[in-house]
Amino acid sequence: MMDARWCERGNLSRTRLSGFQSLLRHTAKARSGLVEVFQRTEKASLSNLLSEKVEQLMEWSSRRSVVRMNGDKFRRFVKAPPRNYSVIVMFTALQPQRQCSVCRQANEEYQVLANSWRYSSAFSNKLFFTVVDYDEGADVFQQLNMNSAPTFMHFPAKGKPKRADTFDLQRIGFASEQLAKWIADRTDVQIRVFRPPNYSGTIALALLVSLVGGLLYLRRNNLEFIYNKTGWAMAALCVVFAMTSGQMWNHIRGPPYAHKNPQNGQVSYIHGSSQAQFVAESHIILLLNAAITMGMVLLNEAATSKGDVGKRRIICLVGLGLVVFFFSFLLSIFRSKYHGYPYSFLIK
Repeated sequence: MMDARWCERGNLSRTRLSGFQSLLRHTAKARSGLVEVFQRTEKASLSNLLSEKVEQLMEWSSRRSVVRMNGDKFRRFVKAPPRNYSVIVMFTALQPQRQCSVCRQANEEYQVLANSWRYSSAFSNKLFFTVVDYDEGADVFQQLNMNSAPTFMHFPAKGKPKRADTFDLQRIGFASEQLAKWIADRTDVQIRVFRPPNYSGTIALALLVSLVGGLLYLRRNNLEFIYNKTGWAMAALCVVFAMTSGQMWNHIRGPPYAHKNPQNGQVSYIHGSSQAQFVAESHIILLLNAAITMGMVLLNEAATSKGDVGKRRIICLVGLGLVVFFFSFLLSIFRSKYHGYPYSFLIK
């Protein structure tokens, strides 16, 4: 009798344990199903959000090649996931009260590049061009610890921006072609730059040819001035001064005219690196070279002329002063750009 009771109790316990295990299995399956449903819902929600963001950016890009953004738009479309597209952002200060001439020049090149991409056959929703103005998104500048403008940054589709995702404006300049090379390196998107036709050069050349032709026609009976050695020497010196001052480098790289520090408003006309220069710097170097050359010409004139001795002495002193002072100035600029250069003369 006791054995039968123990058997009934054992069967009851096994039945309860089996039921409990079955309940756990059903609960686990239900939980797994809920997780799967939640994941699918989340993926669908993220997919819908991504589609809305891409659709909105495409709509804005159809109106303007460069999309203007404030702080809220920047955080939603550039920083916040999901994102399967790259974004090029120009941080700038274009308002007149900021007096940032470099920003306006850089913006013109940026617009050329963005238009080239917008109207190219390779245009897609994988790359967008945007701009954040300081007066419309000061909080973005603070968030990124940015204290200078203009600045170009690439925000990749995945991950955070790296050091190479910030364009080296000071060393390379902001020409559209240079920006296109940088974008191709960061995104593998090739952009062929198409510039709008500029007839100013053609008009200037036509005017120059007309002027020279008219001058030759008026002087057709007396063309001895063509054989004037002094005139040809002056023309050759102008070409030499232009080339040695870096005008060709400016034409290729497109550097800014000068740099204004946004913190204290101080304007720099001399670039602090030996790898770059400003347009104003090349003008300064041209004038210094011209002044030194003028001093050498005066020294030569004082030594070879047969005029009054007192006059020759004055010419010699003036020429020597020009050479000494302006060469010292030129050497000081060289010393400020090549840090560690040990030599100086008069001006440090």
